[in-house]
Amino acid sequence: PAIYRSGFKCRKCNKSYSSKNIYLDLTVTSGTKEYNEFKPAGTELFRSPLVSFVYERGWRQNFNRSGFPGPDEEFNMAQEYFKPAEGGVLVDVSCGSGLFSRKFAKSGAYSRVVALDFSENMLRQCYDFIKNDDAILSSNLALVRADVSRLPFPSGSVDAVHAGAALHCWPSPSNAHIFGDHGDSKTILGSNQYSILLTTRITNNYNYLTEEEIEDLCTSCGLVNYSKKVQQSFIMFSAEKP
Repeated sequence: PAIYRSGFKCRKCNKSYSSKNIYLDLTVTSGTKEYNEFKPAGTELFRSPLVSFVYERGWRQNFNRSGFPGPDEEFNMAQEYFKPAEGGVLVDVSCGSGLFSRKFAKSGAYSRVVALDFSENMLRQCYDFIKNDDAILSSNLALVRADVSRLPFPSGSVDAVHAGAALHCWPSPSNAHIFGDHGDSKTILGSNQYSILLTTRITNNYNYLTEEEIEDLCTSCGLVNYSKKVQQSFIMFSAEKP
């Protein structure tokens, strides 16, 4: 991956970050030895080695029952949304095992692709999938561990954000930095218009959101040009930062 054996330092707090084997850990707890940060059950579930292993080996395939068109079709839909961002930087937030990150990287449509997740084991699974794929290894794909509520990117540095079947894992989607600025911290949604593409299941179980809730969330966070495509319990929607 692009950030293998690399290190960074924050200009504001002087905190150093370095890659852990195959991914760069940019969480605020990076480097701690005794402290462990535990997230809600929906987040912790996907940090499990077992869930990370089975995600592309049966787990994700079950989404078809809810109306998901399948990874290939979902990827093609995403590429249509992201045409204005071609040649730029794409961040796949809550990428899981990198199912779509790998597709974005192999497409050659972007100068850089960042596969980002909070789960260490999901990122390890992502690396297991790409380590023998020369087409991906030669691409500018970076594996990064970060918290969706504290994304470590300066304003204006990202051209497109993708989050597939991810909102239900976030403790509070309205606090996710892909939806807007919070205080002094600049988010990946800067002054330019960035495409935001997210897919999720619409159901009353497991903290899933309704169509109305998703649109209201985007509107309340100041996003514009909201659009959606719905198929059974599947929704793909996009919005832009003005």
